Amino acid sequence: MPSIAVLGTGAMGAPMARNLARAGHDVRAWNRTFEKAEALRDDGVDVREDPAAAADGADVVMTMLADAEAVLEVAEQADLRSGQIWWQASTIGIEGNERCAELAAQTGVALVDAPVLGTRQPAEDGKLVVLASGPDDALDACAQLFDAVAARTMRLGEEGKGTRLKLAVNSWVLAVTEGAAETIALAEALGLDPQLVLDAVEGGGLDLPYLRMKAKLMMDREFPPSFALTLAAKDARLVVEAAERHGADLAAARAIAARMTEGADAGHGDEDMAATYLLSRPR
Repeated sequence: MPSIAVLGTGAMGAPMARNLARAGHDVRAWNRTFEKAEALRDDGVDVREDPAAAADGADVVMTMLADAEAVLEVAEQADLRSGQIWWQASTIGIEGNERCAELAAQTGVALVDAPVLGTRQPAEDGKLVVLASGPDDALDACAQLFDAVAARTMRLGEEGKGTRLKLAVNSWVLAVTEGAAETIALAEALGLDPQLVLDAVEGGGLDLPYLRMKAKLMMDREFPPSFALTLAAKDARLVVEAAERHGADLAAARAIAARMTEGADAGHGDEDMAATYLLSRPR
């Protein structure tokens, strides 16, 4: 079974490391804030104090970090080497992925571009979806690792397709969240119980589990972070950048990116992305 170093043990990386260890893999881990990684020792994870120590001798090195700058900085510190596989699982956009490919070429590692779909709870349950792209032999080598963290793996072909599909799916996730926020806010402004909206679409084509989950947070005005608004805003900006680079005119995506960035800047960045509702609610 392949050994793996997990670099970044936040809301996603920590449960992924646990599930990898529970599946019987030799797992090492590192996190910038060391204390956040220490609890993983109870799950059989070897927690190390710097990225290079974690990556040394590992068959696969996984990065699960906030953005492209963090990924590249940590990957360089990890001293990746020829013969290793770099599983890049973070959402970093097209330019970020290209910069990772350049670093991989310089170091001789095989880059597997495989971000995941899902938030904290699916990560804890091992129910993520892996969007795997890269060399066939590297994907084969990672198959057991993917199985340990995911309910399903999509093999997409050449490296880079994982990132592109993640951006396309994120565009939909962000649109549903912002649409829910404005729908709930409008119902309240019109003097309606917003639950009536959910009752009206129940059982039809517009009735989405994700809509109901985010709407509940909005109606309860409680936003425990499943996926933080600051990260959602970053992902929204990556969607806009990708669209502009490839000639698509996504007016809604631009508005969502601006709105979620506004919400993060207003002090809601550490709350769930559903907190975007707080900007729209009637005063």
